[in-house]
Amino acid sequence: MTQKALDNITVLDFSHLLQGPFATQLLADLGANVIKVERPGKGDLFRSLTFNNQWVGGSESPNFLAWNRNKRSLALDLKDPRAKEIIYKIVETADVVVQNFRPGVLDRLGFGYADLARINPRIIYCSGSGYGDSGPYVTRPGQDMLLQGLTGIAAATGRADGPPVPVGSGFADQIGAMNMVYGILSALLWRERSGEGQEIKVDLLSALLAHQGQEMLMAMNFNKDFQRPNSGIGHPGMDAPFGVYPTKDGWVTVAMSPYKTFVGILGDESLLAYDDPKTLFDQRDEIWGKLAALTKTWTTHDLIEALLAADIWCGEVKTHLRVAEDPQVQHMNAITSYEHPKAGTVKVVAPAVKFSKTPATVERPAPLVGEHTEEILREYGLDKL
Repeated sequence: MTQKALDNITVLDFSHLLQGPFATQLLADLGANVIKVERPGKGDLFRSLTFNNQWVGGSESPNFLAWNRNKRSLALDLKDPRAKEIIYKIVETADVVVQNFRPGVLDRLGFGYADLARINPRIIYCSGSGYGDSGPYVTRPGQDMLLQGLTGIAAATGRADGPPVPVGSGFADQIGAMNMVYGILSALLWRERSGEGQEIKVDLLSALLAHQGQEMLMAMNFNKDFQRPNSGIGHPGMDAPFGVYPTKDGWVTVAMSPYKTFVGILGDESLLAYDDPKTLFDQRDEIWGKLAALTKTWTTHDLIEALLAADIWCGEVKTHLRVAEDPQVQHMNAITSYEHPKAGTVKVVAPAVKFSKTPATVERPAPLVGEHTEEILREYGLDKL
C-alpha cells in the first residue's frame, strides 16, 4: 500500500450528519485511522436520512455513504460505563478527537476536552457547532439551510422578484468541514513543534461569514446591502454581462469578459450603446434580457466554441449527472467507486487534492454500524462488549 501523509494519525470521531463526517473523511482519505463512534444498532443519524426516499442498493443512505468512506465503525452506548473505559483507553494514544454534538453534550458524558486532555495532553480536540458554545443562539439547531438564511447567502442569491435561494448543496456544513480540517492540520503541525495539544472550535456562523469576506466588507463599509437582479446576472454585485444565458438547448455562463467583444460575437452593434461601467450595472437587467434574446438563437455547443475562440470566459451549465460524464471530469479521474457489502458498487467523487508522494485514496467503503467494534477493541487490548 502507498504511504499516506496521515498514516500515523488516529482520529476518534464522535461526529454525525455532514460537517464532522466530511472533515474526518478528508483525513481518512489521507491515511488517518478514523474510528467512528456510533450508536449501537442505529448509528449516525444520516444512515436513516436520504433524498426522495432513494436508497443505494435498496437499503443504504446516499447521505451516509457520501461522507464516511475509509473509516471503521465502533458501536458504543456513550451512557454505558463500559464505553467510558473504552474511549479513555483509545484516547491514551489518539491524536485527534472530532465531535459536532450540541455544546455541552459530550462534557456531561465525560468526553469533553478537559476530560480527555487529562488523559492525553497531546490530544487535539475539534468541536463543530452551529453558533459557537455560548450566546443567544446557542440552543438553536445549527442546520445548514438555517445558517445560509442567517448569514446573507440566501438573501444574495436568486432573482429580486423571487424568494431568497439557498445554495443547492450542504454549503455551510462543507465550509465548516474544511475549517475543521484546516484547524486540525495546523494544530498537528504546532504539536510537532511544541509537543502540546489544544482545543479547536469551529462554528458554521463564523465559517459562512468568513467565506463571504468580500460581500460582507462591501456591505459594512458602504453601509448598503447588495440588491439581487431580476435577470440571470450571476452575482448581486456584478454588472452585465456576468451571468447565465439561455441557448436553444441549454444554458451558458459568462464571467468577467469584455462587453464589446461579447456583443460583437452575438452580432448586434446597437447594444454597444450600453458600454460604460455605470450603465452596465444600473441597467444590467435590461441588458441581460437583450443579450439573452440573442444567445437563444445559438446552440450551446456553437456559442461556447465562438466565445472561447474570442477568449470570453464562459462555460456550459450542466446537471450533476451530465457533469459526471464531462470529458474533463473523466480525464481527471474525478469520479471513482467502491464496493459496499450491502449497497454494491457505489459511485463517488474521488479525493480532490493530489499529492505526488502520498496520494489520497479510497480503500474502505462506508462502514456498517459497529462493523469494526471487535477489531478495534482487540487493537487496544480490550475485551469484547
